[in-house]
Amino acid sequence: MPWSTRQLADLADTTVNAIRHYHRLGLLDEPERRHNGYKQYEVRHLVSLLRIRRLAELGVPLSQIDDVSAGSDSTPGVLRDLDAELQRRIERVQKARTDIAAILRDGAPADVPAGFESVASRLSEADSSMIHIYVHLHDQNALAGVQKMVEADTDDLSADIDRLPADADEETRQLLVERLARNLIDDPWISDPASRLSKSGYVTAQTFVHAMSELYNPAQLDVIVRASSLAADHVCAMRKASGQADGVPAPRET
Repeated sequence: MPWSTRQLADLADTTVNAIRHYHRLGLLDEPERRHNGYKQYEVRHLVSLLRIRRLAELGVPLSQIDDVSAGSDSTPGVLRDLDAELQRRIERVQKARTDIAAILRDGAPADVPAGFESVASRLSEADSSMIHIYVHLHDQNALAGVQKMVEADTDDLSADIDRLPADADEETRQLLVERLARNLIDDPWISDPASRLSKSGYVTAQTFVHAMSELYNPAQLDVIVRASSLAADHVCAMRKASGQADGVPAPRET
C-alpha cells in the first residue's frame, strides 16, 4: 500500500517539510505520482528516509549523508571527526554545567567570568568590566593570578579605590598606591606580561588604555598606573637580587 507524504512523515517520526528538504538535496528519491497528482511512497522510500534520519541523529551533516550511507572509503574518517566534535561539545556542556553550579552556589551574576563567582559581589562595576576584558585578552595562568589577587582583597582595597574621588589628594592616592602594589606583586602578569597574552601586545595595550580611561576617574587611574609600575619595579629588583645571590650576573640596564 503506497503512502502519502504526510503518512510517510508520520511513519518516520519526521515532518513533511523535512521530506521535501531531503528531496531538494537529492537524498531521497522522488516517488511516482498517482493519477490525481499526489505522491505515492513505497517501502524503499521509507527505508531510505529512516536511514537518513539515523545518520542525522548521529550528527552526520546532510551534505555528507550520501557518502556515508553509501559506505564510501571516507566513512570512517567522517565518523571519527564527528566523534571528536561530539567530545568537544560534551566538554563544553560539562564546563557550562560546572559554571552554572558555581553561579547558583554563590548567587553571582549569570555573566560573571568563570572562577570569579565567589568574589563577584565584592567587585565594583568598573572592576567587573575590566575583569571581563582581562579574561578575553589573557591566558589561564594570568587569570589565576587575578583570581588570587581578588580573593586576597580582604581589607576592602577595591571598595576604597572605587570610592576615590577624581580630585583625591596626593596623600590619599599614595596610600592606595602602596596597598595596591603589595597585591599586584603576586600577580603573574606583572613578572611576565608578554607571555600571558591571548591577543597581540598592541591590541591588548590599546584595549586596556581605552577601557581604563573610560571606566576609572583620573585619580583612580593614577593609583592603578603608579601601583602597577611600583609592583613591576619591586619584582625586577627581587629578580636581580636573586640572580646576584645565586652567582648569576644581574642583567645590565639598557
